[in-house]
Amino acid sequence: MKKVMTALVSAIFMVNGYSQNKPSNSKELFPKGEKITNNNFTGTAYLKMLINADSLNTTTIGNVSFEPKGRTNWHLHPGGQILLVTDGIGYYQEKGQPKKILKKGDVIKCPPNVEHWHGASANEHMVHIAVSDNDKGAVVWLQPVTEEEYYK
Repeated sequence: MKKVMTALVSAIFMVNGYSQNKPSNSKELFPKGEKITNNNFTGTAYLKMLINADSLNTTTIGNVSFEPKGRTNWHLHPGGQILLVTDGIGYYQEKGQPKKILKKGDVIKCPPNVEHWHGASANEHMVHIAVSDNDKGAVVWLQPVTEEEYYK
């Protein structure tokens, strides 16, 4: 948990303008990153890694930008995850629970080993910073979110 808190503090400093990677003359808080081309997402999403895990800190922090209807597959994090919504409107849902609407400034704490998904709403983009503790293992990707699940 100490590692996650260290990474979260780092993310907060970056959010408040202390990052040297902050884009100049841009409305975006962080660079959009590269388009995600794997099968773990539906629709269009972009990822800019801000902090990669290494031998000193197993926490990762990434800026994820979802275009409307873009979303992750169902997945879980053995060490949990924290989402900091920085722009737009999106969704978060844990397996067996109702879908939550996310807005700029919302913070979601994804418990360890709980299946969930997150992404943009149908008509708005959504950007969040994802803080993941990989000390107990990397993300476990599962099946895509169906259209029925997404629109429910």
